[in-house]
Amino acid sequence: MNNPFSSVDSLKITFNHIKVWYTSGMGFFTDAYDLFVISAILTSLTSAYKYANIIIPGFTEYLIGNQGSIWIGLLASSAIWTAVIGQLVFGYLSDKLGRKKVYGVEASILAIAAVLSSLSPNLLYLIAFRSVMGIGIGGDYPVSATIMSEYSNVNDRGKLIALVFANQALGSITAIVVGIVTSLILPPSIAWRVMAGLGALPATAVIYMRRKVPETPRYSLLVQGNKEEAKRAAKFLGSDLELDKGVISKRRKLKDFLRDYSKTLMGTAITWFLLDIAFYGTGIYQSASITPVFGSPFEGNQLTLTQFQADLARALFLGGIPFIVGLPGYFIAVALMDRMGRKWIQVQGFAAMAILYFIVSSVIVTSGVTVSGFLIPSTIAFAIYSLSYFFIQFGPNTTTFVIPAEVFPVRYRSTGHGISAASGKLGAALTTYVFPFLLSSIGIREIFILLAVISIIGAVITYILVPEPKRKSLEEASKEEVMEVNA
Repeated sequence: MNNPFSSVDSLKITFNHIKVWYTSGMGFFTDAYDLFVISAILTSLTSAYKYANIIIPGFTEYLIGNQGSIWIGLLASSAIWTAVIGQLVFGYLSDKLGRKKVYGVEASILAIAAVLSSLSPNLLYLIAFRSVMGIGIGGDYPVSATIMSEYSNVNDRGKLIALVFANQALGSITAIVVGIVTSLILPPSIAWRVMAGLGALPATAVIYMRRKVPETPRYSLLVQGNKEEAKRAAKFLGSDLELDKGVISKRRKLKDFLRDYSKTLMGTAITWFLLDIAFYGTGIYQSASITPVFGSPFEGNQLTLTQFQADLARALFLGGIPFIVGLPGYFIAVALMDRMGRKWIQVQGFAAMAILYFIVSSVIVTSGVTVSGFLIPSTIAFAIYSLSYFFIQFGPNTTTFVIPAEVFPVRYRSTGHGISAASGKLGAALTTYVFPFLLSSIGIREIFILLAVISIIGAVITYILVPEPKRKSLEEASKEEVMEVNA
């Protein structure tokens, strides 16, 4: 039987491919902004009292003192824990109800929760509202990836899905810039609220567009059996479907899907879990990672407001340097995704991360958990550490998002991506919560050794379990079983 989507697969990139990318990508921009701006918020809230004796009622009393590490961990990880729920629920609903029916709901949750977060009267409310936000963040992963995948042509599919993900780079850099600017011009009691509230703007901008995106041609035809809707979706791209007879995807029970795709699911889920342990642990606690290198950016603990604002902005800038170094990695991954292949980009990324983490750990001189110096100039050590962010992006951080959108059948594509993404966010939540305790108990050197070992495991699992979908139709990459039906 001929592939009914061959004309869609052979298209060159059209304006509406770009439109779908923008609609999907702007939500992902928001996801990244909201996840990483918490680093600037945490630094602002915790440093205000420590270095300038500024008390922010409702917050300072939780974050400073014996229980401070617990509350810091809860705030930093709150949106990540609930993102797991959003990924699982929206992944399932996208397969059950259709991509179009749920698309835009997650962006609405993001926008509302961002506004409420900025209005939080105390830390408990902020944790609660960011937990709601996490559901929207999580929901965006499987739905945006699946929609972009099912609208893409074969030769550019990896590139287009990776471009959606590359908005994470822009969102995280924007979070850094907003953190620096607001810290310089506003007192910390207001600056953090502006940081939180601005996350509503990009999500709001695409809610209407998401509601107007047609159902994908593959879901319309292979799941709903709606030939006319599938043809309309193909026409949206400037193509048509080659349909002599009606076709539909083979139905599977969930247990059958888990049985048939267990190896693939283990590969996509475990590697995402391992990647996010490294990426989110060091990313959200960036200031804790750079202090051993540059020393504290704060010049005392009795600073005036103006001095504190300048030092806080410097701390946020230094913390953002690895993200800036990593920025080109996203777009090199985009450029090579359909040439080099997803699997090998992921393997080399994990391998490079392991090498760089081992190098950094080997040049750190410690006394207990305290860093007392380096065997090489500290700025070179920091440059090597920052380079790991390049290979995270030109590596598993991009590919773990792309691959699950291609290797599962249409009836479980969003579910498979949601499970894989939820596994990643589980790793992110665990490391975000325990990182402050690890830093104070085993020290930064041992953390880098641990991350190196995790990276090696990620490379091995990728090689053994992850398939290569490069230059294959979605039906071939996912081993889709398509059956003819009476028209």
